[in-house]
Amino acid sequence: MLGDSLPRVVVGLPSFSPSRATGGLCLVDSLLPLEIPRAILEEAYREARIAYPAECCGWLSGPRDGTVVTAIRPCINDQASGGHPSVAGRTAENAYTIAASDLLQLVYTLDGETPAQVIYHSHPNGRAYFSDKDKEIGTSPWGDEPAYPVQQLVVGIDDHCVVEAALFAWSHEEGGFVEIARYEGANI
Repeated sequence: MLGDSLPRVVVGLPSFSPSRATGGLCLVDSLLPLEIPRAILEEAYREARIAYPAECCGWLSGPRDGTVVTAIRPCINDQASGGHPSVAGRTAENAYTIAASDLLQLVYTLDGETPAQVIYHSHPNGRAYFSDKDKEIGTSPWGDEPAYPVQQLVVGIDDHCVVEAALFAWSHEEGGFVEIARYEGANI
């Protein structure tokens, strides 16, 4: 189990700029990590354990103007059905595709009072990193901003435990995703 507070290392500085996706300032333009309460992080860890050895996916949401996520929404990893064009030839054990109905719900939240603020998925190889495919899928077709105005959480899990997790955000300065926080794993 995790302690009362989540150990994390902040590796970024704030950076704000307009976003085409929302027509104004959005939290995704901040390199300050959202606060993920222990209970919600552990729920994401449990989702990763349930899905293992496949990748899990979903999102974390919270108040529009807040800096703390307050809910988790697991999604179906549609990669198991195969044939998704962005990751064709890969299985649910090494790729994730949020099911279309779930993705539509995510988009609807963006206009609500508790929007999706973090998309999460797991890596069943035990490592929490933002892979080249994660970067490709998480970036808009124009390549100049994130596909969705959210941060990205990757949970590294293996057959024994959740090894670690890392949070990533879009950096306009870097022109891509950068790691902004890292979390200890858990015996889940």
